[in-house]
Amino acid sequence: MRIAILTDAWFPQVNGVVRTLNTTIGILEQWGHEILCINPQHFKTFPMPTYPDIPLSVTPYRRAKKLLDAFNPDAIHISTEGPIGWAGRRYSLKHNFPYTSTYHTRFPEYVRLRVPIPLSLSYAFVRRFHGKAVHTMVATGSMKQTLESRGFKNLEFWSRGVDIDHFRPDGASVLDLEQPVMLYLGRVAIEKNIRDFLSLDLPGTKVVIGDGPARIDLEEEFPEALFLGYRENGDLARLLASADVMVFPSRTDTFGLVMLEAMASGVPVAAYPVEGPLDVIENGLNGWIDEDLKIATQKALDVNRDSCRKFAEAHSWEACTRQFLSLIEPNRQTGTDASP
Repeated sequence: MRIAILTDAWFPQVNGVVRTLNTTIGILEQWGHEILCINPQHFKTFPMPTYPDIPLSVTPYRRAKKLLDAFNPDAIHISTEGPIGWAGRRYSLKHNFPYTSTYHTRFPEYVRLRVPIPLSLSYAFVRRFHGKAVHTMVATGSMKQTLESRGFKNLEFWSRGVDIDHFRPDGASVLDLEQPVMLYLGRVAIEKNIRDFLSLDLPGTKVVIGDGPARIDLEEEFPEALFLGYRENGDLARLLASADVMVFPSRTDTFGLVMLEAMASGVPVAAYPVEGPLDVIENGLNGWIDEDLKIATQKALDVNRDSCRKFAEAHSWEACTRQFLSLIEPNRQTGTDASP
């Protein structure tokens, strides 16, 4: 099958959307599918206001149309609500081509943290974007309920996985720090709520792995914390496995792949009881959730590391990719152009 995937999130960005798409594309190609990934590398871009690490494509429709016409896809999947996503939506509607989409990111809440735009307006924007999709894929049941309460239709599950061969327990710690080691892994941005983690009054050492626009301010505010910046591959896996607990303070993620990566490394996760953690964390089995993040962290420190690993082993990327593939089966239609 020829599958076109359109996304505004792509390398060199480092986040869950990019990891999900890159892993899914790799498995689909291994299975013999032909993939066209239309991403910001195909276009002129400018830095996103307030978040310059994210490039936004300039007038991508004409180039996207040319790429899609040449590729002649059997299925189109639109991954993000940015300029490239809107170009894919426009193309699909003009050609009467049913498409699927994914709700990866809580876009309205992210915007609200930066600009005082009412959530009702932002949700109307993304609801219009996804409203014409045959299926809009979501990662968790709690996220599905939230979107349904906002008027979204045609929601289907597409779960997330973890590479259990790459992320695994490692007996030799590479962090010679005061115990316990409490670690945050992910983008260092305002929507990740990292300040809640760094403000905890707990013994031991707080470590932050990742980079982003909030890093400089947080380093100045919390000089006792260790900021290691962006890490990857084996270095990242070894650092993660060296932690005693991973703290996931975000209240706006739709899933949080790093939680599964921590569990695969034998590391319990502490988090708030919000969308994402509610669907992944079971108190006492693989971490702890509580409205008091200090209590959640203290409780998570006592969770058995073997049970965290066993939970992660049940979440393979191959199973998630089969789920994705079942939702984007080709269903091309013909007809006259329709207005978007």
